[in-house]
Amino acid sequence: MKISYNWLKDYIDINESAEEVGDVLTQTGLEVEGIEQVEKIKGGLENLVVGEIKECTSHPNADKLKLTKVDIGNGELLPIVCGAPNVAQGQKVIVAPVGTTIYPSEGEPFQIKKAKIRGEASQGMLCAEDEIGLGQSHAGLLILDASKPVGTPIKELFETGSDHVFEIGLTPNRGDATGHFGVARDLKAFYKRPLKIPTPKAKETKRDNPISVAVENAVSCPRYSGVTIRGIKVGHSPDWLQWRLRAIGLSPINNIVDITNYVMMSLGQPMHAFDADKIKGGKVVVKNMPSGTKFTTLDEEERELHADDLMICDETDGMCIAGVFGGINSGVKDSTTSIFLESAYFSADAVRATAMRHGLSTDASFRYERGADPEMTIPALHMAIDLITELAGGYLASDYTDVYPEKIEAVQIETSFENFHRLIGVELSNERIIEILNSLDIETSKVTDTTFTATVPPFRSEVTREADLVEEVLRIFGFNNIPLEESFSAGFLASFDEKEPYKVQENLSLFLSGSGMSEIQTNSLTNPKYHHDLTLGGNPIEILNKSSEELGYMKTSPVYTALESVRHNINRRIPNLQFFEFGKTYELKNEKYKEQEVLGLYLTGSKREENWIAESQKVDFFDLSKKAHAVLHHLRIDKYATEPADGEELFDFGLHIKFNNKVVGRIGKLKSTISKYFEIKQDVFYAEFLWKDLIKATRLESEFTEISKYPEVRRDLSLVLDKQVSYNEIRDLAFKSEKKLLTRINVFSVYEGDNLEAGKKSYAISFHLQDTTKTLTDKVIDKVMNGLIRTFENEIGAIIRK
Repeated sequence: MKISYNWLKDYIDINESAEEVGDVLTQTGLEVEGIEQVEKIKGGLENLVVGEIKECTSHPNADKLKLTKVDIGNGELLPIVCGAPNVAQGQKVIVAPVGTTIYPSEGEPFQIKKAKIRGEASQGMLCAEDEIGLGQSHAGLLILDASKPVGTPIKELFETGSDHVFEIGLTPNRGDATGHFGVARDLKAFYKRPLKIPTPKAKETKRDNPISVAVENAVSCPRYSGVTIRGIKVGHSPDWLQWRLRAIGLSPINNIVDITNYVMMSLGQPMHAFDADKIKGGKVVVKNMPSGTKFTTLDEEERELHADDLMICDETDGMCIAGVFGGINSGVKDSTTSIFLESAYFSADAVRATAMRHGLSTDASFRYERGADPEMTIPALHMAIDLITELAGGYLASDYTDVYPEKIEAVQIETSFENFHRLIGVELSNERIIEILNSLDIETSKVTDTTFTATVPPFRSEVTREADLVEEVLRIFGFNNIPLEESFSAGFLASFDEKEPYKVQENLSLFLSGSGMSEIQTNSLTNPKYHHDLTLGGNPIEILNKSSEELGYMKTSPVYTALESVRHNINRRIPNLQFFEFGKTYELKNEKYKEQEVLGLYLTGSKREENWIAESQKVDFFDLSKKAHAVLHHLRIDKYATEPADGEELFDFGLHIKFNNKVVGRIGKLKSTISKYFEIKQDVFYAEFLWKDLIKATRLESEFTEISKYPEVRRDLSLVLDKQVSYNEIRDLAFKSEKKLLTRINVFSVYEGDNLEAGKKSYAISFHLQDTTKTLTDKVIDKVMNGLIRTFENEIGAIIRK
């Protein structure tokens, strides 16, 4: 969630820097993940100056270009080639001298350099408004007032402005802080400063065909407020309002929609404006529609409604999915002259369920899902009405409608000061505890020397018990202000794993990093859509109190989030990737939650970029296999077997790695359908290990043997076999037949072709023999090789070509 530093100043006086305010917000529970400086006009019009065109003649080599000489006040006339149709002698224009970086409204910034255009020198650029981010027009040069002095910096003529925007990782329990006003409340408590609460202007109501309201489902809609406004004129929002919205990442649409967004971002209260003339029967009905009803939303997608989806309807049709998304036919258009302005409080559970069913996540649902403030509907209407009548004209055509059959009461919690001292770990004064709670709008009553009663307002719906009150005091008092002892002791010594898995992991991380791989860490939460579409892993675990619909499941496969990272890098022109990740997967199995640690390796792109002595070479399965076997070797694991990964849900082809007949690893090329699902066009190779099984199999100490002073001998055999015989079978038979002298074998050629019988293939294999006590004689070598030949002939029907 984005919060503007300048916008906060509307609600509280702030003298501290953005960085200091960010630290305070993080300390008080609103974690600031980053602070970005944004500019109203990108680049701030830096180095652009006022210039006067002293000469303007036709270009000798181009009909549509002009040669100009421009005075920018530095004592010389700059030759500049210009193609604008309106360029003329005597104009005052915006000049970008050589060395200036300009930031166009669309596209990437670029630097002005000396150039020759059709053979004529050009030492600068005369600018249109879209070329420097001042607008969208490219019809011609932006002509300035003739009174502007030559050489004047352009940034002095236009309001540039800048802001700092906090990126806040809002947790699901902080529905009170989904707007600037809510964030300012925390700063009020910390800094002990009053809030600046705007006073609504008095408005005269002229009843004119008002829209009536009926709420048929008060459980999903406990409060519904609204008002009719007529005589408005839809148009562009003023510059200040557009800048406010753009600073936090919202695109201006028109003055009415922008105002509803502005109020939502200010107060945390979602609003919706309906075209009043399109409300059939002049009546708004809040109800559920029959299951299977078709409804087209603003994104022009037809959706099938569920019986539990709450809808805002007129007398005949649905107009909006309540708290989630508007309909295509009832919104505000350029021709709209009358609106019905909605400001409602919808049930968090109802909105969350509907948004998830339809795969929607909007600014409105983000706020309703966390629990909006039921007492904010009318103040939001006041604010919106003041802005609409000021910026779009019009008049109130009705009194406020406020359907609120059962008031949501504040929660009362009885507590004791002793419990605060015990849970916080330090003894705060009773007065300080009361002061902090009151500063957070939590009223206190029945205060004695030992106990008191706290009354929690509805906008703090997550504060329901004594421990929650303690946390509220602690986050304002400051976690950093709790002293820690120099040493800690315990009454018992816990058992520990001799292998210390975290050290093994750290050591392996260093090894993989040293081999050229990069470690990634991705979210344990993932998009439910991935599992619905791909179904990798077991039964998913759904998050009940989601921070967003895109993070609704615990991930059943590490591939989901890792491929997001792969796609992110490829889209930023980093196609050659080698990633590893220590992560976890989660599933619901036999009605129990199961968590599993996994190590994943990912290779894609090229081993190296092309250079003057070598072409680029794509990574392949064997590169991944080498990495996977290097992991096993580094962990001193040598007792394992491999077999083809037939029917594997992840791979087009691959291998399983087994310990004691249990599959503990799998390596292969990810299915093309999976890669393409994540918009990855290049092959991705993936290896996955069950980390706990690797830890169990790893050996703590290395074993060393003296290097033999007797030479190793190599003998080669060519074996013609049935196609179904695998290399693994050959290897296992070889070591079973000769356990003492055979040290290793290697296949260096595989052939299938016309020179062999149908259903046959040929392996060329080298066998390496060594005796650590003496030099091998030809007689001993021949005996070993003859034994191997007999085994291959008898066990797998091999035809030997010596």
